[in-house]
Amino acid sequence: EQIEAALGNGSHWGLSIRYSAEKVALETAGGIANALPLLGDNPFLAVNGDIYTEFDFSHLKTALQSNKYAHLVLVNNPPQHLQGDFVLDGNVLSLEGRQMLTFAGIGVYHPALFAGVECGAKAKLAPLLYTAIKNHQASAEHYTGVWRDIGTPERLQDLDKELKKQHV
Repeated sequence: EQIEAALGNGSHWGLSIRYSAEKVALETAGGIANALPLLGDNPFLAVNGDIYTEFDFSHLKTALQSNKYAHLVLVNNPPQHLQGDFVLDGNVLSLEGRQMLTFAGIGVYHPALFAGVECGAKAKLAPLLYTAIKNHQASAEHYTGVWRDIGTPERLQDLDKELKKQHV
C-alpha cells in the first residue's frame, strides 16, 4: 500500500504501473504466478525491492530473447550470506561446486517456469530454479559491481550513510 501510494500509476514519471494485489504474502513464485495475467506470455525481468545496485539492466535484452526458463544475476557472497546459492563455472550453472555465488535478486523468467504454481497460492522461487537448473533450462552471469542487500533496517541505514558521504 505504501508503494502504491508513493508511486501511483507511474504517470508522473512517464511510466505505466499496474499492481498485483496479494491478500496474504504469496512468496516470490506465488506472487509472480499471481501477476502473470499482467505480465503476458513473454519473458520478463524481476528485481527484488530490497537491493541496491548499479547493474546495467540493458544487457539483459539477450536473456529476454532466450529460450531458457530463467537467467539469474549472481554476486559475490555478502557477509550475511557467506554460503551462497549457486555455482557458475564458465557458462554452466549448477547447485554444487567449489565457489558458490549469491543470487542477486535480479532475474529474467519465462512464464513457463511458473506453470505448476497455482494462482493465489504461496510458492517459493528456489525450488522452481533448482528444477530449471537440473534440467539445463537456466543460465546465469556473475556481476562484480555495486550490489547491496538492504533487506534489514540496519543495512538500509548503513547504505544511506555511505551514499550521503559520497555526495558531500
